[in-house]
Amino acid sequence: MTDERNMMITERVHAIWCRELGRDDIAFDDDFFALGGQSVIMARIQRSLIVELGVEVPVDQLFRNPTVSSISAYITSSETMTG
Repeated sequence: MTDERNMMITERVHAIWCRELGRDDIAFDDDFFALGGQSVIMARIQRSLIVELGVEVPVDQLFRNPTVSSISAYITSSETMTG
């Protein structure tokens, strides 16, 4: 997995979070729940990750990785393990 690919995933995840949370000021280390995130928004993010990135992230992983950086790292490590 290249650094360029990792950054692309992080940027796509960031764009999804900004859109679904209705904010453009989200930092990569901001906590989803501190930003006002809730289960309905999390479900929309989960769906967007499937549609836009082709990755299925279990809900428990979204809870365990509540930042753009941490969920992006989970996605890239999952791709490394499965790809």
